[in-house]
Amino acid sequence: MDSIIVVGAGLAAAHAVETLRAEGYTGQLTLLGTEKELPYERPPLSKEVLLGDQTVDDTRVHDAGWYAERDVRLRLGVTVTRLDSDARRIDLDTGETLTYDALLLTTGAEPRVPDIPGADQAVYLRTVDDVPNVLPALEAGKRVVVVGGGWIGLELAAAARARGADATVLERGDLPLQKILGDRLARYLAELHLTHGVDLRTRVTVDEVVVTDGQVTGVRTGETTIDGDLVVVATGAVPNDQLAADAGLSVDDGIVVDDAFRTSAEGVWAAGDVARADHTRLGRLRVEHWDNAIKQGSAAARSILGQDVHHDWAPYFFTDQFEFSMEYVGHGSGDDDVEVRGDVDEHQFIAYWLDGDTVTAAMNVGIWDVNEKLRDLVGTTVDREQLTDLR
Repeated sequence: MDSIIVVGAGLAAAHAVETLRAEGYTGQLTLLGTEKELPYERPPLSKEVLLGDQTVDDTRVHDAGWYAERDVRLRLGVTVTRLDSDARRIDLDTGETLTYDALLLTTGAEPRVPDIPGADQAVYLRTVDDVPNVLPALEAGKRVVVVGGGWIGLELAAAARARGADATVLERGDLPLQKILGDRLARYLAELHLTHGVDLRTRVTVDEVVVTDGQVTGVRTGETTIDGDLVVVATGAVPNDQLAADAGLSVDDGIVVDDAFRTSAEGVWAAGDVARADHTRLGRLRVEHWDNAIKQGSAAARSILGQDVHHDWAPYFFTDQFEFSMEYVGHGSGDDDVEVRGDVDEHQFIAYWLDGDTVTAAMNVGIWDVNEKLRDLVGTTVDREQLTDLR
């Protein structure tokens, strides 16, 4: 194999090229990215960076020298405009055409932009370029309005309150993250934010992002206008799968891959936020989390090299909000049964999501060094009476 190209210079891509070289691949290795930044980790953008504990530079996976030492050809600030999987070539917006023996698509996801007036003028916290638009408003006396009560929206609200700013979160549903966590845990998270002074408004539809004299000044919900020095829209993300779709690859809210990350086209793999991958225990999943991008990028690289690879690990993520930290493993649903063990009032408990008697996910709050045990439970059948807080 003379040439491998990785398209999309994010976390999955960085770990893919790292694995390819570590596993002994010595051929030409090219990494293409639309952003001009070196591959970096996105989770700190809504966590440590907003809290002032890290800088943007701290989020980089490797420095430029690391790629040079491993003879990885970095092409940043370029876009792939066309993929011809039969001819095994790609066209760039520079006018160049590159050929490959194996292609890995790690094109990630992009923020979902609501179809309302002014939405394109709001801030979307997705890339390092967005950080300077957010930080100046995270100080005492400033008002931050967050549209969307998902993980990123709640983390941003927590960071705003920690730095002294007022924070309002607008959520369409009855509770934030209700479709993922279910009623009890979504209510717990809502109460956590209310206790810390977040103005959490549910069952709210945002009709307009208000723009005055070219500046975003708030949002409108029905007859009510909520003023804000910063309006951030955090209503989820959509996969960057258009390149694959245009090339005729199988796409279904992400690039469809098997459990070895092979797409429907010979010689093309996909990993990370853009991949909808078969899982040996949990069905077909598209997961937008840090840990998953690392593992899938590495696994796809080994699959390209012909190694036996199976997508069999439980998805994992963590969140830091106020003084509480939580870890979540698996892929549960708000429709699953939830069993809680421990003391919710003291913020020390483990929640288990079950479909019948099969554990689909688990979350530990204030109880640590239990994640590996919880990972092993995901996808297995259990006796509910035997579930504990593992202390």
